[in-house]
Amino acid sequence: MTSSATNTGASSPTAEPAAVGVGELLVPVRGKLVASCALVAVSSIVGLVPLLAIVELGRTLVDTDGVDTGRLWTIATVAAVALVIRLACYMGALGITHFADNDLQLSVRQRLAEHLGAVPLGWFDERDAGEIKKLVVDDVQAMHQLVGHTFVDITGAVVMPVAAMAYLFTVDWQLSLIVIIPFAIGVGLYAKQFGGYGDKMAKYNEALEDVNVGAVEFVQGIAVVKTFGQAGRAHRRFLDAAFRLVDFFWDWVKGLLRISSAAEVVLSPLMTLVVIASAGAWFVDTGRIAPVDLIAFFVIGLALTTPILTLGFAMHEVEQAQKAAQRVAAVLATPVLHEPDSPQSPADGSIRLDGVHYSYDGERDVLRGIDLDIEPGTLTALVGPSGSGKSTLAKLLCRFWDPTQGAVHLGGVDLRNIARDDLYRRVGFVFQDVQLLRASIADNIALGAPEATRSDVERVARLAQIHDRIVELPDGYDSVVGDTALLSGGERQRLSIARALLADPPILVLDEATSFADPESEASIQDALSHLAAGRTMIVIAHRLSTIVDADQIVVLRDGEIIERGTHDELLALDPRSDDAGEYRRQWDADQRTEATTGAPTGQEVSA
Repeated sequence: MTSSATNTGASSPTAEPAAVGVGELLVPVRGKLVASCALVAVSSIVGLVPLLAIVELGRTLVDTDGVDTGRLWTIATVAAVALVIRLACYMGALGITHFADNDLQLSVRQRLAEHLGAVPLGWFDERDAGEIKKLVVDDVQAMHQLVGHTFVDITGAVVMPVAAMAYLFTVDWQLSLIVIIPFAIGVGLYAKQFGGYGDKMAKYNEALEDVNVGAVEFVQGIAVVKTFGQAGRAHRRFLDAAFRLVDFFWDWVKGLLRISSAAEVVLSPLMTLVVIASAGAWFVDTGRIAPVDLIAFFVIGLALTTPILTLGFAMHEVEQAQKAAQRVAAVLATPVLHEPDSPQSPADGSIRLDGVHYSYDGERDVLRGIDLDIEPGTLTALVGPSGSGKSTLAKLLCRFWDPTQGAVHLGGVDLRNIARDDLYRRVGFVFQDVQLLRASIADNIALGAPEATRSDVERVARLAQIHDRIVELPDGYDSVVGDTALLSGGERQRLSIARALLADPPILVLDEATSFADPESEASIQDALSHLAAGRTMIVIAHRLSTIVDADQIVVLRDGEIIERGTHDELLALDPRSDDAGEYRRQWDADQRTEATTGAPTGQEVSA
């Protein structure tokens, strides 16, 4: 086959979902949000009634024909009823939005769980558990402000001033135009304050991340830098990043403080009263308005600016909620692996790579023109220098990603045409970066075989040389990883080997599975893996060539291409002085010199 082989008969590597925006996230609760906004609108309008009652009380009390006590009681009763209605509508709106928030968080987390279960497994290689936890827990929780309060606050901030201004215009439109000036200035100042807020916050987060990276690097390397007397230089990056953060934040905040302070002054009740009193006095003095009509402006005028002032105080939380919603929406828009409409079942455990190319960034191929056949029940070893594409190739076999060109076949079927559950029953993997759940040791081992008994779990734990360590834990096999079970890197890796042993897949991919094992247990683990290999297809990424001398096929990669393949003896026979052959022989000679110099154990080979 040539390297230009195409994806004949295969579907697109990934399925592109429709773009998910913040508005689309809110679809499940849109009806409730509309209902809550309607209630808040009613609440805002009814909330003006007690203020209008005060105005009418003033008019009644200054009536030259005498005070109508019946009218006074009627006005007071209407005001009291309006207050009750306002409170009921507002509390009802908040109740609806908070129930909507609960529904939305459940809906979004369910969608995230379903979507993350369908994205390429390689997507998780680029993100740590903390980042995913922040997304699923913190970012979804941060959307509470957006759903629980923002729509209510915005509706109130719009409806009440509009209703108040509409009433004041019926009293005197000229004075109303003057009273609206502080409102317009305050809104303009807030608009200026939050202009470019998103870009500034992104730069702030970048500066904060630099501080975090500098701190982690300094802490992790403190022993080394102290040994070489470089502590001063080592923490320089952290200090520089911290100073940059402080300088950026202060420059940003200085401008915001001036604008926000000006907005708060302009929108304050005192400023509103000053404007009304000054303009009102002139209007009364010139006969443009009756003195009693000023009561409406003094009472109702305060309803113009207060909602905007309240909304301004909440804008930071609103912006953070929107950013969190955007991050959630971005993840939900991540392309997922194609799931076949009519899944096919592989005929056997044979593997074939046909003209496979792969690129992480869509520009530079890290694998180019890979053609490889792996027979059932054989052991294939992948070797080569760091960055040669070994791990990428192994992960394509597990369908962490799909090839950008070419195809990977299992039992004659393109991996893209095999149901995910079926594929992962057939293909298991143990990589250096071990992922364990915050669950019991037994549950972690039985993750791929939940029906397994405790005796099955203990059997594979013994084979993986982790049983003795488990029984030393406070709760034995019921100890929780990360809580009562604090495991070293080697212990976590042996736990993952036990998990693979219990799942018992017909195909197993190992990425230096014993890299963290101590010398005492490595030989036993190799024995267990050799036992597991019998009758199975094994693909091993090997860094120590002495562990794969009995492999049925050794594939040597360099710069994303296969440059040699054969058995150990066949590859050793190639001339190491040749430019296009002898790479394996050169690596073998280098390994032997290293082991002879350091006395490092050669270990046992995994044999099929």
